[in-house]
Amino acid sequence: MKILVPIKQVPETSNVKMDPETGTMVREGVEAIVNPLDLYAIETALQLREKHGGTITALSMGPPKAHLALREAVAMGCDDAVLLSHKGFAGSDTWATAYSLALAIKKLGRPDLILCGERATDGDTGQVPLGLAAALDLPAATFVSHVESCDDGNIVVRRLVEEGYERLGLPLPALMTVVKQISDPRLPTLRGKQRARKMDLPTWGPDDIGADTSLIGLRGSPTRVVKIFRPTLSRKGRILQPKDDDALRNTVDELIQFLKEKRLVE
Repeated sequence: MKILVPIKQVPETSNVKMDPETGTMVREGVEAIVNPLDLYAIETALQLREKHGGTITALSMGPPKAHLALREAVAMGCDDAVLLSHKGFAGSDTWATAYSLALAIKKLGRPDLILCGERATDGDTGQVPLGLAAALDLPAATFVSHVESCDDGNIVVRRLVEEGYERLGLPLPALMTVVKQISDPRLPTLRGKQRARKMDLPTWGPDDIGADTSLIGLRGSPTRVVKIFRPTLSRKGRILQPKDDDALRNTVDELIQFLKEKRLVE
């Protein structure tokens, strides 16, 4: 079974910064980690390989330092990894990212299963996996919380939905996004870290995957961040702190009067 896991290197939640001029995320000089939700996709891939055999390839698109995220995936147990990194990819929105990843997957050879995290903690859109499925013309299942079976060219999963769970069967090849309930990610092993450190990870640019440069990066992104600002909360009011019974009665009267003025009570 050939499994591919797209992962993303993201800033730690407390370090997210945006460039007000370009509307893109500042990644240089910011401590970064593997997107936490992608770890569940890696663990699911590892468990499927243990049951059915095969290989796991991790794929990421980002700046050169994103190779650290791929090495962590290899340390956890992935067989190999590929990085898309080039200034031409900079500023890609979810559509351009999905387009670029799809071309890389076609070059690698279409896998039996693509496993993605539910979403990335920086953009928080959850759009890339389904954009990827559309670009590759694959059936997709989102919010998968359990894999029931995988054989005879089909996979049966349980999806987390608002009303509870939904059982769904998919023909392979397919794409799935997984949620936290599906597994507990394992830690990288010492042997895995040693292998990851020595591994030569290929880095591909637009030419390597045959990308149309008008469809990648900022130029190829149909969405734009037109304005960035920090919301402010301004409240005009008074704090009433009664210290005895008389003051409490007065406070209640003032509160009732305030609510009447705001037409919140009759």
